[in-house]
Amino acid sequence: MPSLPTRSDPDTQDPPAGHPLALLTGTWAGRAVLIGTAVRLIALVLSRSIGGNFVLDVMGTAGTLALLLGLAIFIGRLIGLARRRLLWRVRRKLILSYIFVGLVPALLIIVFCLLCGFLLFGTLSQYMVETRMQSAVEQAQFLARTTAIELGRITSLEEAEAYLQRKQALLATRYPEASLAVLPAGRTCAGADAGTPSPRLQPTETIAVGPWPHVQPPVVIPQWVPCAGYSGLIAYTIKGNGAASPSASAPSSANGATYLAVRTSVFADGPAPRFAVILDLPLNEQTVSRLRAETGISLLGVTASTRYAAPQRARPDARTIQLGQTAGNERFELPWVVFTGFADWETGRLGNATVSIGMSIREIYDRLSPSWRGQVVGGTFREGVIILVLIVGVLFLLIQFVALVVGLALARSITGSIHELFVGTVRVQHGDFSHRIEVKARDQLGELADSFNTMTSRLTQLLAEMAEKKRLEEELRIARNIQMSLLPQGPLRMPGLITTAHCSPAREVGGDYYDFLPLDEKQVGILIADVSGKGTSAALYMAELKGLMLSLSQIHRSPRALMIAADRIIADNLDNRSFITMTYAVIDLESRTMTYARAGHTPVIHLPARGAVRRSRVLTTGGMVLGLKLDNGEKFRDALEEVTLPLETGDIFLLFTDGLSEAMGPNDELFGEGRLATIVEEHADLPFEELRERILREVKAFAGEPGPHDDMTLILLKVDDAGVSAPDVASTAVAVS
Repeated sequence: MPSLPTRSDPDTQDPPAGHPLALLTGTWAGRAVLIGTAVRLIALVLSRSIGGNFVLDVMGTAGTLALLLGLAIFIGRLIGLARRRLLWRVRRKLILSYIFVGLVPALLIIVFCLLCGFLLFGTLSQYMVETRMQSAVEQAQFLARTTAIELGRITSLEEAEAYLQRKQALLATRYPEASLAVLPAGRTCAGADAGTPSPRLQPTETIAVGPWPHVQPPVVIPQWVPCAGYSGLIAYTIKGNGAASPSASAPSSANGATYLAVRTSVFADGPAPRFAVILDLPLNEQTVSRLRAETGISLLGVTASTRYAAPQRARPDARTIQLGQTAGNERFELPWVVFTGFADWETGRLGNATVSIGMSIREIYDRLSPSWRGQVVGGTFREGVIILVLIVGVLFLLIQFVALVVGLALARSITGSIHELFVGTVRVQHGDFSHRIEVKARDQLGELADSFNTMTSRLTQLLAEMAEKKRLEEELRIARNIQMSLLPQGPLRMPGLITTAHCSPAREVGGDYYDFLPLDEKQVGILIADVSGKGTSAALYMAELKGLMLSLSQIHRSPRALMIAADRIIADNLDNRSFITMTYAVIDLESRTMTYARAGHTPVIHLPARGAVRRSRVLTTGGMVLGLKLDNGEKFRDALEEVTLPLETGDIFLLFTDGLSEAMGPNDELFGEGRLATIVEEHADLPFEELRERILREVKAFAGEPGPHDDMTLILLKVDDAGVSAPDVASTAVAVS
């Protein structure tokens, strides 16, 4: 058997043939990229050769916009192509769906928890660093204040210098590189207590003690420093001047490495202070070590912004400070930053400094629980909580991994079955009904595969049934054409009488029948009948009835006699479950009369020509249906009545079957003879064709969907002037499948 073509995976299809430049020259996006690149290059070359100007800037901007627009379109098309190729297989869709529904939320939860912990410890670290800095500033202020008070009791400069040496040596035990300076004040403090005596010590120049390893001792107190003094941070920068290179971990730039120091300036008491004390505590290695030991946080470096205030320049022989981790103390630390402010000592402007720190989560956590140290019960409880958290985390990751593996396996199983179904449907599409799908599991997909196998095994039988049905439909179409040919073809041409008719079976063929039976030049028989039931059997009885009526109409001119003879013949040939209703009328245009009889059929609607107000009449006469086989026909003869009506020019008669009067509306309401009579009254002045169509439209609109449930047949008659040739009004026979 030759192999059948199947739809291939887009991933295995070759790209379309053609030169790659076709993508650039054959699309608007490609042309935009080429033109934008060319314009941009031309503008760049011209600006390099003749110098920049406004026109070249506009050209360059336009080229850049065109290039970006083309690239954006290309990227959009590339994303669409990738989506079509990558997501064509259901397996990939399921895997991606699982990743986005199951894996990505779990990862986001993990990342969210980590970020929350990082933010929490970062904020806590920032708070501890700021607290330590503020504590250092407050201690420096206290030490400077006590130094100023003690100096206020000293009179000689030699004694003051000796005191400062002793004070600095004492401070160095806790704050190495602490530096003190006494400066002439040279100002008056208006808000000071006037009763406070001024100190007797009056230096004429700066007395500096201590190493001052960072900046030169100040020689004057800037005017921006208030009488209350200043306590805060200052920043200084060590430039590349031959000093030792800064630490690799310390931030550096073209301006050098930046460091911080605590500075406090305190004026002596009195309204006219004669000196001021300045205390500097540089943030050095000892400070960093103490901060790390007390908090678990490392100071890594300082970066100062020069937008508002610039750090002051360090002394030429300033010592660089080793910040960050030192050799032999390597540990894992998370980075964070602390934002603080510093003062420009010369101008008093406030600047911003960014302090880079490293957080050791374990050490910070240990510092937060000092009460547990050395306690067996507390330590065991803490370790138990940590172990429990670790177990839950490991279980979460393990469950997530198992869920991922199970999800991928299920996706493979589901998509494998779907792929087999896809291949099977493609083979069926190309006519291979022998293909069977292997049932690997007794689940819903397995049942679906088994149903597919059952379906393909029955397709041959169904195709044979379809062929048989098509043959029957063709035969019914032929039967319909034959039945329609049995109805009158074209209008009845008889001076003095206008006729129009319509017949539409509810199915391919039906049991309604009407006919015009010319009897002589002035007489015509009008027949309308309805065989019980619908479909083929009713159509066959209708054909039999036509032959019988053609014969009997030539023998019997009386409608009653014709129906009695027809009942006798039909009763012997009609099925016990079937019967026929009929109205037969003989119109004599010479005597201007209509004689009719009704055998169980619907009434005749008559609209007289005369009268101030024309009112329709529903004419009912006695009569039973044909073919009941109740007796030898006596009851049929006794019940059958024959009526003769005089005709006047303009009289209108409507003969119809129950398909019109019994048309059922949405609320199971019948259309009824009354509505038919009303339509004839209201629209009698319309041309006959329009009157017929009006009746049919009203009935179909009343019935609504799905349309009429029974055959619909009607005959409209209008008496005209006998001396005038009646217009041709066609009768229609419409078959509705």
